[in-house]
Amino acid sequence: MAATPIDDALWDGFHTAVNMTSRELREWLATADSGERTDALPDQAGSERSRAVLDVLGKRRTDLTDDDVAVMQSVVDEVDAARGEDREPVAGDTQWRHRLMSIGHDPLKPAR
Repeated sequence: MAATPIDDALWDGFHTAVNMTSRELREWLATADSGERTDALPDQAGSERSRAVLDVLGKRRTDLTDDDVAVMQSVVDEVDAARGEDREPVAGDTQWRHRLMSIGHDPLKPAR
């Protein structure tokens, strides 16, 4: 069942915060460096939250559920807390970067 209509600010905020494509995120989660589970089955790689981000990336706006909206908000909040207003490419420490990459935000990528 679809969620109530998602507002433009969250939709845009999520797609700004998640600056990795679904393919990039899927490939990242399949690497040992991601720090997440790297199972033999690619669709099971990464944490539940990482897979939820992938699910959201694969959906149309009208197909989002309330759970998807909650995932989107949590990702936006986490990236905003970690990056603030400054979205210039920065490496930071490895653990910080890898944590953000597990939710689809690569701090080395320029802002879109």
